[in-house]
Amino acid sequence: MGKLNDLTIAEARDGLAAGDFSAAELTEDCITAMEAARNLNAFITETPEIARERAATSDARRARGEALGALDGIPIAVKDLFCTTGTLTSAASHILDGFTPTYESTVSQNLINAGAVILGKTNLDEFAMGSANITSYYGNVKNPWIGPNGEDLVPGGSSGGSATAVAANICPGSIGTDTGGSIRQPASLCGVVGMKPTYGRCSRWGTVAFASSLDQAGPFARTVRDNALMLEGMAGHDPKDSTSAPIDVPNFEASISGDLKGLTVGIPEEYTLDGMPEEIQALWDQGAAWMREVGAEIKPVSLPHTKYALPAYYIVAPAEASSNLARYDGVRYGLRVEGATLDEMYENTRGSGFGAEVRRRVMIGTYVLSAGYYDAYYVKAQQVRTIILNEFNTVFEDVDVLLTPTAPNAAFPIGAKMDDPVAMYLNDVFTVPANMAGLPGISVPAGLDKSGLPLGLQIVAKPFDEETMLRAADALERAANFTAKPRYLGGQ
Repeated sequence: MGKLNDLTIAEARDGLAAGDFSAAELTEDCITAMEAARNLNAFITETPEIARERAATSDARRARGEALGALDGIPIAVKDLFCTTGTLTSAASHILDGFTPTYESTVSQNLINAGAVILGKTNLDEFAMGSANITSYYGNVKNPWIGPNGEDLVPGGSSGGSATAVAANICPGSIGTDTGGSIRQPASLCGVVGMKPTYGRCSRWGTVAFASSLDQAGPFARTVRDNALMLEGMAGHDPKDSTSAPIDVPNFEASISGDLKGLTVGIPEEYTLDGMPEEIQALWDQGAAWMREVGAEIKPVSLPHTKYALPAYYIVAPAEASSNLARYDGVRYGLRVEGATLDEMYENTRGSGFGAEVRRRVMIGTYVLSAGYYDAYYVKAQQVRTIILNEFNTVFEDVDVLLTPTAPNAAFPIGAKMDDPVAMYLNDVFTVPANMAGLPGISVPAGLDKSGLPLGLQIVAKPFDEETMLRAADALERAANFTAKPRYLGGQ
């Protein structure tokens, strides 16, 4: 048998159930892979001893015939935005130095309750603000895919560490958060499957907040089926979160049927951008052809206000970030930089504790919420958001899912676009609309660009219709048959 960390979640589940190996053996291979891949900087905090203890507990349960389900004994990684009891939770920021929560986020607790084995906390853009995982206080994450000239590439962001952990075969699954594309975009750049569930499907309680009306937890894995298994373990109503939907969690894996007969797939014309690489357009066209071949009807649709989603997002998200990050003042926890007065201590702490991108977004958010500008910017952006949602609702009267590109480019070299924030923000142009409307979306690796780097296609569905989305994504995955591996794993 090869290295157990190379298995998918479904394969590991089946192997554990058959007694082919133990959770302890599976976990040990993943810990070895995590240690060997430290040059990728995917983890901020490794927790191997906790992982070994939970794997042993899982094996004991299984020996008693009390296995908890598909995730029991499966090693995963957790984005360092989820609070974890007794383990550093940093949000990749200097301002949270030494913060070890006394409580567990609902999502990570759900996974622990399902028997998952947490290997550690993954690196991210500071406070989830970024599209390249280069704003972390703990240094940038490297994509396991390598550029055509041997250059290091960004993994996407903000959940770049979680995407890299799966792409580098450190673990079969991980979790991240998606505020404007922070799961789907790195999934596309790293050649893995990443999903943003419907807003409210997974609890936000115990997750460090960026933009409260946009943030949503979701899974990364190597297959669509594995994403279904992860989502089932994560999701569920949480009375501690007022935005958590009181909806039962279905058997997501059972929704995967292998065909798309009777399904209508919409192709939104506004997602064709000026200057978009021809290979992305060609892959999009190929994706539509693949879905037609397995029984779907392909239908052009129009979402005319999509072009306003990104500028509206960069008003709403910074505004909410400005409010959420006001709590980091050096008084109760984390970093404190003393000053002669209380106000000076606030200024010194926040000035030293926040990185440049976080300071930029807090300043933008404070500006659009200020007297005289609130109505002109924030209220208008929320009105645009409502129009975008209504357009999606109208389109979904005629189609079941939408097919779009995930990102406007493949992974780019570390250091590129750093002097142009707007160019960096454009990485989220295809993913942001689903966040603004609260819709579920999933990115599936579907091909390679001319440099041999992965490109993803995105499926977007109606609210709380992850089952149809997963069915469509699985069919797309089967047709694409993406088997390429990064050079880090011996690929070409």
